[in-house]
Amino acid sequence: LQSELLGAHAGGIRNLLLLTGDPPKVGNYPDASGVFDIDSIGLISLANRINHGVDLAGKPLDGATSFVFGAGANPTAPVLSREIEHTFKKAEAGAEFFITQPIFDVELLLQFLEKIKSTGIPVIAGVWPLSSYRNALFLHNEVPGVSIPREIQERMRRREDKEEAIAEGIRIVREIINEIRPMIAGVQISPPFGRLETALKIIEE
Repeated sequence: LQSELLGAHAGGIRNLLLLTGDPPKVGNYPDASGVFDIDSIGLISLANRINHGVDLAGKPLDGATSFVFGAGANPTAPVLSREIEHTFKKAEAGAEFFITQPIFDVELLLQFLEKIKSTGIPVIAGVWPLSSYRNALFLHNEVPGVSIPREIQERMRRREDKEEAIAEGIRIVREIINEIRPMIAGVQISPPFGRLETALKIIEE
């Protein structure tokens, strides 16, 4: 991983989002074995060290890197106290920003922001424009760290037409962004199936 980071820096990459990653069961190869040599906190610490010109073993490098690196955060974690503790450890390791899992429950996000505000680290909220009721159920039930309130699920259920469902998903994201805008540093829009036009409709509002 250290070599990968140094190679990325040599290739001109400067901004990093450092994550442990999801278990294989939620990806395209659910039967694969997960191999986690280092977690997100260790990876943040590594990036911080090479930014100061020192490798993982404490030996000086030929030069320091100049990465800007952040980490993930999960305001809807089942055990919020554990997530808060983990978030503070990421801050102590050197994280410079946080990007959250897709936000659908604004109240949970606000509670999370209040508990971590002493870190002083900017938070970018992840948002996901739902494309269908089925999409909402999949995210809620199968994707770790995503919780979709019953009210939003019901709004998507009532939109049986494909285009109406996509439009409703965009409306929901716009409502969420407008509500949380004063409390966050920005948003990361993750349109389903790589639909750039969906993200553009949200941005163009």
